[in-house]
Amino acid sequence: MTAIKIRVGAVPRGKSTPLFLDLFCRSLIILCTFLSVILLSIAVCDGHWLLTGHRMFGLRYFCSLEEQQGSVLGSQSFKASSNCTRHLEEVGVDGLGVGLAACRFVITLAVVSAIFGLELLVMSQASEGRNSSQRWALGARLVVLAGVMAAGGVATFVLLLGAFATLLGFTLTFWCQFTATFLFFLNGMAARHIQHIEPLLPYSGHPDKL
Repeated sequence: MTAIKIRVGAVPRGKSTPLFLDLFCRSLIILCTFLSVILLSIAVCDGHWLLTGHRMFGLRYFCSLEEQQGSVLGSQSFKASSNCTRHLEEVGVDGLGVGLAACRFVITLAVVSAIFGLELLVMSQASEGRNSSQRWALGARLVVLAGVMAAGGVATFVLLLGAFATLLGFTLTFWCQFTATFLFFLNGMAARHIQHIEPLLPYSGHPDKL
């Protein structure tokens, strides 16, 4: 008689091949997070977020602008004078200096959290198995945390200078900050959501033969 070996237990699956859609989504999340970090860094380093009348408000100081008559068709332009100060209490808003210091601190933490989150997202693609999933999950949480802190910094700045703020008065660097905040939320939530979709993806490996 010929002995027949019977395998008890679940049939192991072969190693799955990454799907194109999964790789594309993860690469897109990493790329958008990288662009968000650049936008946030530009907004923090420049710091000039609000232009109203003859004054420019920033995260670190504010400057008085002097009006100059242009030579072409009588156009007018503004030039920042040397009357810039870090004593933000001179603006006439109570607690402005302390509030902007807290705003700078929170946004700086957002940059740090986003950088570490981006690093973990990239490292997760260089590893496999449980370590890869853990790094991706932690990186997604850090990106969401960066979005929360960046949004807190934006809200603090707008509340402190709400009396001077107008929609057209916000500078390009402020909108860089706003865009980066939105992308952090979007990428962080997408990175967390893709892990719930991954177990539903089909395997491309072949089960071992009996």
